[in-house]
Amino acid sequence: MSNPASPPAVGVLDDRPGLTFPPGFLWGAATAAYQIEGAAAEDGRTQSIWDTFSHTDGRVVAGHTGDVACDHYHRVGDDVALMAELGLKSYRFSVSWPRVQPGGTGAANQRGLDFYRRLVDELLAKGIEPWLTLYHWDLPQPLEDAGGWPARDTAARFADYTTLVADALGDRVRYWTTLNEPWCSAFLGYGSGVHAPGRTDGADAVRAGHHLMLGHGLAVQALRATRPDAEVGVTVNLYPVDPASDAPADVDAARRIDGLANRFFLDPLLRGSYPRDLVADLRTVTDFDHVRDGDLATIATPLDMVGVNYYSRHVVAAAVEGVEADPAPSCWPGSEDVRFVTRGVPVTDMGWEIDAPGLTETLRRVHDNYTDLPLYVTENGSAFVDEVVDGQVDDVDRLAYFDAHLRAAHEAINAGVPLRGYFAWSLMDNFEWAWGYTKRFGMIHVDYDSQVRIPKSSARWYASVIRRNGLAAQ
Repeated sequence: MSNPASPPAVGVLDDRPGLTFPPGFLWGAATAAYQIEGAAAEDGRTQSIWDTFSHTDGRVVAGHTGDVACDHYHRVGDDVALMAELGLKSYRFSVSWPRVQPGGTGAANQRGLDFYRRLVDELLAKGIEPWLTLYHWDLPQPLEDAGGWPARDTAARFADYTTLVADALGDRVRYWTTLNEPWCSAFLGYGSGVHAPGRTDGADAVRAGHHLMLGHGLAVQALRATRPDAEVGVTVNLYPVDPASDAPADVDAARRIDGLANRFFLDPLLRGSYPRDLVADLRTVTDFDHVRDGDLATIATPLDMVGVNYYSRHVVAAAVEGVEADPAPSCWPGSEDVRFVTRGVPVTDMGWEIDAPGLTETLRRVHDNYTDLPLYVTENGSAFVDEVVDGQVDDVDRLAYFDAHLRAAHEAINAGVPLRGYFAWSLMDNFEWAWGYTKRFGMIHVDYDSQVRIPKSSARWYASVIRRNGLAAQ
């Protein structure tokens, strides 16, 4: 993908007329605890499912683990200083559940909370709004041993943990996200098994998805009880889903995948119900007997905002007659035979197709079909192969990706979407889950041996976007 036409010099504010975002638009960057913190066994932190998963042979590329990661736990002051240099208005981070509540039950670990107190204090001192995510996939291992997210009790434990964090940080943190990408937690963690905890049961994946949302609803209620002035939301990863052709079978395949990828979460969270066609699609997987009276009302507890993570588009087709479905465990229970079609367009290093207009489409869909609540792009970014040359990283492809997607976000605003902020993924290179350290999403390059940080061209460009509150003319 080429660089935007005639970009300004890196780090220089271009005064040509361009696109301006609304006053007060919240410009940020995002990370997750297990991906950057390290200090996996320090100050009372115990194991999460990702510790167990990454230490299991064959689960993560090259046997990489998050034991050290970016060593953010010990470098928090320097990292916040880098954020300030970029001019970030907000920083979205997650709290490590096993750092704050070892074992997932009982009293808070004050040494663990002290780290987040330091982080929040550093952010506020630099004029950066803390944006706290309560769960970014690091379930305490003892809770997994007791059944994990397919077990109903885990939702109640999540609410208890939420109260501990709210009591400690709620006086200084305004913005709260309960869950990050529950689809990944449920369907990659318990369906295909490519994410922690690595289980492969479609019915468990569906139950996990429900109990994650139930935990979300209980957590919202806990936050309201503890910090009534908190701004509370949830983050879902969404995809436009298109059929490969107008053939009825392909159209139905798109309906099915849209149900699992998007409506499985949007409908309960924002409408208080599961889509009937989705329930019918899953009849060979589960009878939904895990859904109890009152659950959907709890899940749909009113919110203050919705976070949208966007990376790509799905194009799908029906099964080819006579061709057996892939026998590998699937993250699409009940629709294992649906084929995902590539279109020959540019892709990132993850193999994800680059489709900026899909962000506009996704934001408009959430607003037009589901809610008038403020929306935030809580993650958007790209992995590319970066090279350090003479102490610099000129990541023109990533810069172009951000530019295109911010223009798509602006188009959504012009269409009436109440988009209030954008968080680039990610602040820095980090542990990319099952890909370990082989994929780089960061605006800041991290040398994992020396822990030296180098702001890339995209970081300095993003700093200029924040300063101008908008984009230069194309």
